[in-house]
Amino acid sequence: MNLIIQIPCYNEAEALPVTLAALPRSVPGCTRVEWLVIDDGSHDETAAVAQRLGVDHVVRHATNRGLAAAFMTGLDAATRLGADIIVNTDADNQYDARDIAALVAPIIDGQAEFVIGARPIETTRHFSWLKRRLQRLGSRVVRVASHTDVADAPSGFRAMTRDVALRLNVFNSYTYTLETIIQAGRSNIRVLSVPVRTNPDLRPSRLVKSSGNYVVRSLATIVRIFATYRPMLLFWVLGVVFVGAGFASGVRFLVYFFGGEGNGHVQSVIFTALSMTIGFLLLMLGFLADLMSTNRRILERIDWRLRKLELDMGQRRKSATSP
Repeated sequence: MNLIIQIPCYNEAEALPVTLAALPRSVPGCTRVEWLVIDDGSHDETAAVAQRLGVDHVVRHATNRGLAAAFMTGLDAATRLGADIIVNTDADNQYDARDIAALVAPIIDGQAEFVIGARPIETTRHFSWLKRRLQRLGSRVVRVASHTDVADAPSGFRAMTRDVALRLNVFNSYTYTLETIIQAGRSNIRVLSVPVRTNPDLRPSRLVKSSGNYVVRSLATIVRIFATYRPMLLFWVLGVVFVGAGFASGVRFLVYFFGGEGNGHVQSVIFTALSMTIGFLLLMLGFLADLMSTNRRILERIDWRLRKLELDMGQRRKSATSP
């Protein structure tokens, strides 16, 4: 099996030597291990440092497109380079590279197709109390939405088969971690978590600018996940809240009306009508969004088959032209 370890990078010229020094060149069960660096429009010498330190493949974005785009570019490049297994890790050496073998082992043994490294969040010193709680909340939301048992959904330390890499699509420009797990779970891909170790911080996180920023982005991501992958549940919960509020307001008005005090509570009728209207509209939106979600899953399958066909044709062409 050919393993490619991909590292999305943005201005990582200083951290990259530390990360690469820890990466393995051999992994049990893999016949070949290659390194792939995705330079996401860096302004420093990231690409030059990668090439100087013996990275096998370097792919560059002309401009900074974000972590999620760099991750997807890496998957596309790795599959075209003939990877059977792809491992994704961070350029800041957050994850202990010695655990790459633990990530890959369930795939080689046929137990899983997609493996997520679960960090020791509760004992990680540089994680604040709020970030730990949000990490847990995000993982719980992903488990509900994906029907998987992933312990650390925001972890970027993960391994996957080539087929899984061809299936994934990311639409969130901020991060790829949560969305890809949900796609995998809803596509009946075997997802597994394994415990991994982490290293001390080399630098502050570029994704988390502040606690407030992290809270806003995390909550926005969670809402977007439910709107995209569980739309009926999201819209129906909101619809039931509005219908319930309208019903309670209508009952209140009727109580006063039959008690002879209805003239002073006309505003309750207006609130009832408004809440009921909004509630029923949300319920209808839930139906429509669910139909769109079904159509999206069909398009994902078509896209996966087209990618696979394109990759197979490219490999045949390469085999035919090689001496």
